[in-house]
Amino acid sequence: TFYYFVRLCLEKILSQCILQSRSLSGADAVNALRPFYFAVHPDFFGQHPKEREVNENSLKRLNGYLENLQKPGFRSFKPTRLTFYVRESEQNSSTAQESFSASGFRAVSFTLCTRDLLSTVLAILNSCSLSTEHVQGLNVNSQPHKEAKAVLNRPIKWDKTYYSFTGFKDPEEELEQAQRVETTLISWLDDNEANAVKKLKKSLPLREELERLKFELSHQLQLSDIRWQRSWGIAHRCSQLHSLGRLVQQRPEVLKNVKGRTLIFTDRSGVSAAGHVMLGTMDVHHHWTKIFDRLPNYYKLQKRMLFLEDRISHLLGGIQVIYIEELQPLLTLEEYYDNLDSFYNKLLDSRLPFHPRSLRGLQMILESDRYAPSLHELGHFMIPTVCDPATLQWFIIAKAQEARENLKRKEEMMLTEKELIATSTEKFSLDRLYKEPSVSSTQMIDCCKRLLQESLPYLQGMHLCVSHFYSVLQDGDLCIPWNWK
Repeated sequence: TFYYFVRLCLEKILSQCILQSRSLSGADAVNALRPFYFAVHPDFFGQHPKEREVNENSLKRLNGYLENLQKPGFRSFKPTRLTFYVRESEQNSSTAQESFSASGFRAVSFTLCTRDLLSTVLAILNSCSLSTEHVQGLNVNSQPHKEAKAVLNRPIKWDKTYYSFTGFKDPEEELEQAQRVETTLISWLDDNEANAVKKLKKSLPLREELERLKFELSHQLQLSDIRWQRSWGIAHRCSQLHSLGRLVQQRPEVLKNVKGRTLIFTDRSGVSAAGHVMLGTMDVHHHWTKIFDRLPNYYKLQKRMLFLEDRISHLLGGIQVIYIEELQPLLTLEEYYDNLDSFYNKLLDSRLPFHPRSLRGLQMILESDRYAPSLHELGHFMIPTVCDPATLQWFIIAKAQEARENLKRKEEMMLTEKELIATSTEKFSLDRLYKEPSVSSTQMIDCCKRLLQESLPYLQGMHLCVSHFYSVLQDGDLCIPWNWK
């Protein structure tokens, strides 16, 4: 007994030395991760809504992981799989240039199973091909004394019988097991169902409040709808509606121009390319009032925009110019009009010889951040505003038949997706089943078909979101990856 007591004390002392020699404070970790945050921050992905949403959600999960590392006595570490879109920078363009897309970013996925801040920081930076040299320069205990280095370079390995006798967990065995075991839907639901139910029950009064506020304001202002661009929590959304309600009481006369419109709470105020009124959540009532006052002028600009779309369609053989909110950046009406005007002038100068109405029934969207045209799986052409006219003509003619087939398949796909969502919702007694905008219809269909083959009593009464990762949202929604195992 004395022998094991001595070894236990020795392990405790040495482990403290090791921990101190590798310790980083929370502030140090943030400083060390600055290059990473600069490369993945969602604000730099304004023109890429899918990638922005993936980075937003992954950052939330990463922050939770980092917070847990800093909690005293926290031991339960589960491998966390993260995916980020990393922007090209000077320091990594030479080493990974071939993996970057034409848009200047690449997807990086990695699994965190580290147990201290320093190891986590280094793992993140290395996974994203970012330099780690600056980490050594931080004013922390990351460069221990020679004695401590000797301890680190010569780690103690206790015999397996020691862990059997003391009941302590073998850290090497835990790490190996964590790396071997892949998260499955059943195991993840087993571990997270109780937490999700607890959060969902807590959010129910707020959910009812949100629906009440939304209904009252929509009725009072005669709105078509009230929506949110980003996945804010229920409490945040209620706060935004309360703020709008106060403005209605204070200045009811300025809101007469929104009749029949859709209001979207987003990052900036204005009118979107789709004609929806945008209310910036960081703006004060004064800014919102100015937008409401200027709405008649916006509606005039919208008519000019529709005329431009019609003229472009006429020059391109009758192809319809559309704006798809779910797949495109949330552009303001002014930004979208400028894109249309620039593209229209380019077409006028080139005088492309399209036969009138030869492309009628086809669709296209304009994109300002691409350099080559492409055909989307849903059937619409994705045309860069800077596209060379000759290249544009050749591409559209070559892909016209495939585009028509994709559009026909799109209708069938949308119907199938809707039916599968309804069937899955009914089978599992879900309160709601939905997907993130970055999940395609093909992915959603595949996900639902495989779900329907399972027996999942855990899901009764839950809100299930099909995403790219596992997560429990703050209001109790369960997020699962569409390609779950």
